[in-house]
Amino acid sequence: MQFTTKTVCRALALAFIGAAGAAAHAEDIIKIGHVAATSGPIAHLGKDNENGARMAVEELNAKGVLIGGKKYKVVMLAEDDAGDPKQATTVAQKLVDARVQGVIGHETSGTTIPASRLYYDAGIPQITPSASSPAYTRQRYNTTFRNIANDEQLGPALARYAMQSMQARRIAVVDDRTAYGKGLADEFSKTVKRTGAATGSSIVSTQFTNDKATDMTAILTAIKATRPDMIFFGGMDAVAAPMLRQMKQLGFPIKFMGGDGMCSDSVPRLAGDGMSDGQVICAEAGGVEPSQEKGMADFRAAYKKKYGIEVQTYAPYTYDALMVMVAAMQKAGSPDPARYLPALARIQYKGVTGNISFDERGDIRDGVLTIFTFKGGKRQKLAVVK
Repeated sequence: MQFTTKTVCRALALAFIGAAGAAAHAEDIIKIGHVAATSGPIAHLGKDNENGARMAVEELNAKGVLIGGKKYKVVMLAEDDAGDPKQATTVAQKLVDARVQGVIGHETSGTTIPASRLYYDAGIPQITPSASSPAYTRQRYNTTFRNIANDEQLGPALARYAMQSMQARRIAVVDDRTAYGKGLADEFSKTVKRTGAATGSSIVSTQFTNDKATDMTAILTAIKATRPDMIFFGGMDAVAAPMLRQMKQLGFPIKFMGGDGMCSDSVPRLAGDGMSDGQVICAEAGGVEPSQEKGMADFRAAYKKKYGIEVQTYAPYTYDALMVMVAAMQKAGSPDPARYLPALARIQYKGVTGNISFDERGDIRDGVLTIFTFKGGKRQKLAVVK
């Protein structure tokens, strides 16, 4: 084959155009990481979070994302940390190396906190839609945000509800020793000890287990001896369910309260006949006022239509977290983390989970909580409180 000067020039021009086109295409991509435990005992909750984030990505791309006059495609890099702190830092470094422009997650406090240092060092904004430990935002990293209420709000609110609405007087407390479970139980206990005298309420037993336990017979036997009328559990539904079954086996199916980690629609399925109607009281670290209920209901209906299952817990908050992050990019006119981070700190956004803005630590302002119970195998709302 003979190559003329004209042929060579044309080939070089085409190569240049192709390279320029590829570069432009690369610049048109926004990479957002999502991390949750999509394997292990709480995989059903992690997958719920991931599903919510995917719904946001698909909706954004269907509408088209315009930032600074340029159209972008959002790509989600989903990672599994299995609820393990060491794996969390490994996948966090992987996302940093991939040069993501933001991260939604992690799912639990025990994984979110260690991973947050890597994102902070890299200048990558992070919004957790489900990790509630105050320690996360107490680090004062300017990259850390949370769009649910934290345990400083959740624990005391549950304690007040237990003492006032449930009239619990002798309370046993159990936690799973994780950052989330221990933190929540500590906040609950502090409130009971500080204000319980007014209602005659007190902590009669304090026990702990771990987040992979299946046999709680020993600690439940010790608790039973103190004659409590309620158990408060700081932990996840995968441990709460066998605890409920064993409480029934030991002959004291008393009231059982916990936070968002055991407030999923999976609790009745996991507990089987170990729980009775109205026995379990739990709170979701979020919620909407009556005027905003339609948006949440519409999201839940769309989620069920897409995935064929009900929302577990935090899919709507994950959806909103990703939407808020992209909204900040649009407000700043750039997906560059250094450019949109200040806009994210000042954002005012109306989502399916309510109005979202952040305080100076990155916590959501005016966070609300929703108290639930279970009847007929279904979660039922009791109250929205602050």
